[in-house]
Amino acid sequence: MVDFSNGSFFKLQQIDPSGITAELHPLLVQGEQMVSAFKGIRDYVAFTNKRVIAVNAQGITGKKRDYTSLPYSKIQAFSVETAGRFDLDAELELWFSGLGKVRFEFKGGVDIRTLAGLIGTYVL
Repeated sequence: MVDFSNGSFFKLQQIDPSGITAELHPLLVQGEQMVSAFKGIRDYVAFTNKRVIAVNAQGITGKKRDYTSLPYSKIQAFSVETAGRFDLDAELELWFSGLGKVRFEFKGGVDIRTLAGLIGTYVL
């Protein structure tokens, strides 16, 4: 499982989900669709209509991957922080039952409020 306390999902920027659909397709369940995706240097996070999938590239080559599934049904609370004038990064924090807090930091160009709306749609 991804260790979310080590900062491995920081500085994410939005990407086209179709670029990672082929890699994640075997993990998706019937009726699950990619909604949005964000990439860091080697790692990425995909938001589907059922869960968040965090992908952590491991090792020197990054060929070894850890896929962590975070179902929306286990989210107890969430928080967003928009980018500001001097702090250009936006943040999303999700509190999962049995797991605790998961934090994602996004580059300033990400519309974090739209992402919060997406989470709210599936959680509330």
